[in-house]
Amino acid sequence: MSDRSVLVINSGSSSLKFQLVDPDSGVSRAAGVVEQIGEKSAEVPDHEAALRRAFDMLDDDGIDLHDCGLVAVGHRVVHGGNRFHEPTRLDDQVIAELKKLSPLAPLHNPPALAGIGVARKLLPDVPHVAVFDTAFFHELPAAAQTYAIDRELAERWQIRRYGFHGTSHEFVSRQAAEFLGRPWSDVNQIVLHLGNGASASAVVGGRPVETSMGLTPLEGLVMGTRSGDIDPGVFSYLWRAADLGVEEIETMLNKQSGVQGLAGERDFRRLRSMIESGDAAAKLAYDVFIHRLRKYIGAYLAVLGHCDVISFTAGIGEHDAVVRREALAGLGELGIELDDERNTTGSGARRISADGSRIAVLVVPTDEELAIARDCIGLLNG
Repeated sequence: MSDRSVLVINSGSSSLKFQLVDPDSGVSRAAGVVEQIGEKSAEVPDHEAALRRAFDMLDDDGIDLHDCGLVAVGHRVVHGGNRFHEPTRLDDQVIAELKKLSPLAPLHNPPALAGIGVARKLLPDVPHVAVFDTAFFHELPAAAQTYAIDRELAERWQIRRYGFHGTSHEFVSRQAAEFLGRPWSDVNQIVLHLGNGASASAVVGGRPVETSMGLTPLEGLVMGTRSGDIDPGVFSYLWRAADLGVEEIETMLNKQSGVQGLAGERDFRRLRSMIESGDAAAKLAYDVFIHRLRKYIGAYLAVLGHCDVISFTAGIGEHDAVVRREALAGLGELGIELDDERNTTGSGARRISADGSRIAVLVVPTDEELAIARDCIGLLNG
């Protein structure tokens, strides 16, 4: 390991994840999560208490942040709007600009800003850097990023497809090209980031040309608690017919929908047990998830025209062989064939497609913390 490290912080509304990363070797020196921030039953009343708890956890691991070669603190920020699309050193002016973007991501940016404020207070002597989920997708082709709504209204309120999970999609697409022994600039690929939050991207020569998430992380694939794609008319219908307010509808679509909303369970291991016991609601939830996933894969094959590789990543993508198999079942005529044994065995980055498959299929573990740490170093090195 080298003698320098980066503390990566991912601050949510009720949890704070942290990891101390050696940006040179890629080794994680320590990691953890503090949960139940602000909940009545918890002993973590706010983000300052959460970060202090994180420091205590590091101390328990024998790590003193003031004596571990800490060179930067990297913060995951979900939404950068049109303004921020590069790793950005945080100062009072930048933070003021980020606060203005909170309406674009009201569930994500405010807790990130809370974490940033606390971290700058507790670690004032090291640079703090924001890395944005939207950055990788900033230069989507105009046809892919533009919604067909009133142009002046969209420009005034910065309404476009921004895309999210960009740090993961960039990292995995690079790793997939490296695995194949080809330049990133020479590979057409689909990346499927499947976790509690789920997204898909199509990447041509290292540049994204399409992604499933949009103005917010709500659009696209069915997710753990988010609906994904939905007729916009549902909003006005629920407002008129069910007398639901905007915040109630927003909460329902973000936190009470997706697999959880259909089956009452979002953990795919438990969901599969429910299906095996004959739970019809669980089976429907799973089928809807797979149907939407296959729909996006087919659409992105059309967008790409020629595809070299499809990569699965994140919690479900990396660990659920059944999801991978059923997402690609019957696509032999499109050049996709899995090898059953490869799909159900092994760990780490690996090929799971059959030898005769025209399109390679990979499992590629994501490492957003390492990517953020290296983005920080890249910024500091100029």
